[in-house]
Amino acid sequence: MSDAGFEKVSPSDKPMYGPRKLLICGFSSEVQPNFVKLLEIIGLSEMPKVWVTEEYAQRLISEVLALEDDTGWGVSSELPRAVIMCGLTQNELHLLMTGSRQAGMKPPLWATLTPTSETWTVQDLLKELAAEHEALRKRTP
Repeated sequence: MSDAGFEKVSPSDKPMYGPRKLLICGFSSEVQPNFVKLLEIIGLSEMPKVWVTEEYAQRLISEVLALEDDTGWGVSSELPRAVIMCGLTQNELHLLMTGSRQAGMKPPLWATLTPTSETWTVQDLLKELAAEHEALRKRTP
């Protein structure tokens, strides 16, 4: 399953793969407004979002991407905390990741959509992200 692998993202205004949307997993209904506020602060308030809940864990990423903007809003999610970025520019990706760190947000797993990952279920992608995160944590002194 891990043929997608980790790739470093360099600053660029070129849009990355996929439709412009964020798939946001593992956020409680109380924390969701904080994430929306972060998007406003960094200038991404118009970014379409799907708040991924357990209901969608067995669906393909491509199916979840087809859901309407703000699907899942107000529903707490017990999934691992993750943000899957689709169609953002690399500069926007860096802005979002830096902004979340500066805001003191509980660190999510980060991913960008790929042709491979869109064919996986949400649950499988989250497992892969957790495994990659653990591997990187073990490599970092």
